[in-house]
Amino acid sequence: MRKVILYIATSLDGYIAREDGKVDWLSGDGSDPSSDYGYEKFYETVDTVIMGRTSYDQIINDLSPDKWVYEDKDSYVVTTKQHNEDKNVKFITEDVCDFIKELKGIPGENIWIVGGSKLVDTLMKKNLIDEYIITVIPTILGNGMGLFKGNNSEIKLKLKETAVYNGAVMMHYVNR
Repeated sequence: MRKVILYIATSLDGYIAREDGKVDWLSGDGSDPSSDYGYEKFYETVDTVIMGRTSYDQIINDLSPDKWVYEDKDSYVVTTKQHNEDKNVKFITEDVCDFIKELKGIPGENIWIVGGSKLVDTLMKKNLIDEYIITVIPTILGNGMGLFKGNNSEIKLKLKETAVYNGAVMMHYVNR
């Protein structure tokens, strides 16, 4: 069965973006600037990406306005607003938990939860994230958009792997 995997980076103090949504701080300490932080290896294991509307807006407006970066994947954006058709993305306005349960039952590769924190929070409440791959960037932001909302039930995890990329620490956990 397909796995739902949260693959994301945080600052050392747990933020996934600045308060204005910017992620310009996402780099290591310079010890290995050519590192891809294990991204390519992970990317090959997924055929579906799911993100919230804020993450989508950031990608199309700031990070890659000229080209959809996940064009070789089935891409879904969870939103409460209606959107115009997009050849690269399907907009999901239905219950995301039901949608993901349905997707898991369809043969395919793993499902990547790109972000953001609202989507992660919703999925955590229903225990729908199978694996957490979190890379801690050696930066303290002081404030911003936190990865976890802090109002979830306890989730017990088991460490599967760690790696260091350019001074950033990747931790891969699976549900126990």
